Amino acid sequence: MKIGIFGGTFDPPHIGHLILAAEAQEQLGLNRVLWVLTPYPPHKQNQKISALADRMSMVLLAVAGNTNFSLSRVDIDRQPPHYALDTMNLLKKASPRDSFIYLMGADSLNDLLTWHEPKQFVSACEGLGIMRRHGETLDTKKLKKEIPGLDEKLLILETPFIEVSGSDIRKRVKENKQFRYLVPDMVYHFILNHKLYQV
Repeated sequence: MKIGIFGGTFDPPHIGHLILAAEAQEQLGLNRVLWVLTPYPPHKQNQKISALADRMSMVLLAVAGNTNFSLSRVDIDRQPPHYALDTMNLLKKASPRDSFIYLMGADSLNDLLTWHEPKQFVSACEGLGIMRRHGETLDTKKLKKEIPGLDEKLLILETPFIEVSGSDIRKRVKENKQFRYLVPDMVYHFILNHKLYQV
């Protein structure tokens, strides 16, 4: 199978995540999209993150009803640090016949050289699905010099401009502003019922 790897803290998972995952599935012809929830992202060590159990529950609610989307426990069931290279190697070891496409935003691609072992990471991926917003430009000259073979791995996706972010949703909840239609309905009720992001 051809599988997309969609990683993140998902705090909370919102409609932007769902739209991007669906666009990637369609444009890349993916059989499945694995939502890889990162418990303790290395680049967010100084940032307050909601409890893992709550984020897991919200992802399960967000993907409910779409049989092509599923929550992966690949990072949940192992000790930190959670580097993307290790994630890819574990997935490939578990399913050696499958082809894995790592999905990321254009901003993440631009920061790729700051990732843990970027050359080995790119080598471990069958492809990199780059979710580029309309009008967004990519400058990959430096990356291609530093990471041989990168060019053949890049799969550029044209995605809608979605002005939704987890940080904005958390801010809205804290300030008691409306956020209902920025997240799936079941996630909205979960946030209210569990009193998330209020402090």
